[in-house]
Amino acid sequence: MLTAFATLLCVTAFLAFLNERLFKFPTTVGVTLAGALASILLIALDALGFPGLRGWASQVLSTLNFTNFVLNGILSILLFAGALSLDAGQMLRQRTSILVLAVFSTLISTFLIGFAAYGAFALVGLGVPLLWCLLFGALISPTDPVAVLDLLKRAQVPKRIETLIAGESLFNDGVGVVIFLVVASIAGIGGQGHAEASALGALNLFVREALGGLAFGGLLGGLGYLMLREIEQHAVEVLITLALVVGGYVAATTLGVSGPLAMVVAGLIVSASRHVVFERATLGHVEGFWETTDQVLNILLFAFIGLDVLLTRTTGPQIIAGALLVAASLLARWVSVIVPFAFVRRRDGYGAYTARLLTWGGLRGGIAISLVLGLPETPYRTHLVTATYIVVLFSIAVQGLTIMPLVHKATQANRQEP
Repeated sequence: MLTAFATLLCVTAFLAFLNERLFKFPTTVGVTLAGALASILLIALDALGFPGLRGWASQVLSTLNFTNFVLNGILSILLFAGALSLDAGQMLRQRTSILVLAVFSTLISTFLIGFAAYGAFALVGLGVPLLWCLLFGALISPTDPVAVLDLLKRAQVPKRIETLIAGESLFNDGVGVVIFLVVASIAGIGGQGHAEASALGALNLFVREALGGLAFGGLLGGLGYLMLREIEQHAVEVLITLALVVGGYVAATTLGVSGPLAMVVAGLIVSASRHVVFERATLGHVEGFWETTDQVLNILLFAFIGLDVLLTRTTGPQIIAGALLVAASLLARWVSVIVPFAFVRRRDGYGAYTARLLTWGGLRGGIAISLVLGLPETPYRTHLVTATYIVVLFSIAVQGLTIMPLVHKATQANRQEP
């Protein structure tokens, strides 16, 4: 595993170097595209008579296991770092908008994409049961705006818009994972089995995961606050926050509550109290550590997404269904944004282009791929894996590279905001 990780690290560093020197794309977008191109090159070399290269690369990626790498590895760190970087006070003022979008948008999108997937797979002759299609809707609905946030900061988007997009994404990651677990449980492929296959059982699982995760995250954040305010040595402070994240995520999983939601809440509590628990001299060290860690792990994650195309065996009908679901996912995202957004837009005074920015800027990423690769081996799994890769790659490549004009329009429409 160490050799496999070292290989991924070296390849990612090289891809990031090429992007910075030649393409100048946003780092996560450029690295993903470079990884996908590297995968295509290896496939071409394999077809030309160099069979060992593709097999070697596939073995490296299989050894690391994308699902474990994300869900049981770096996800806790990414979510905590993302929450820590936000202005908790600003996020608290926008809590209604963020929570309404995170919960209702994810639920609406799950069902819209699920039914669209059922129709798309049937249209191309791939019979996928409705529950499995709803699983696809649940795993593809959470957004991952890491690449877009970099563009938002460069364009100097109003703070409220940046906080809305980042906050909604952080919470809908957690909500999406909980919905996925509930649907998987009803389908009999989750850890709960068929015992939860009822409306009451599904509601119980959702409440335990979601509310339990929020409460446990509050407990972790409070514990971190009490410990951090007693010391001033930055290395120990970094160690405490790191232990809080990694140990807390493992504890949340053991308790059966949502680890992603717990990490977001814990990160927001530490962020809100940063000027109380950290001395001015040590705050820069702690924030610098988490910012750098967040950026490095995101680059690794998006390189992994691009390279992991090697492991996906596709057929013509699967590709056609995936293309149809790209359009369906965009339409579902738009509907799932404008419906709940109608209740908060006038209340909070968002500009006309905010909903469009939320729609086109709702990139899919590592959460979707890690969840779909974690599904058990069945005749339907490969259909969902192929469709997920197509939607994610389109999202990162096309939406990620064309978002800037919409960012500028949203900025102009919201210039009156402070």
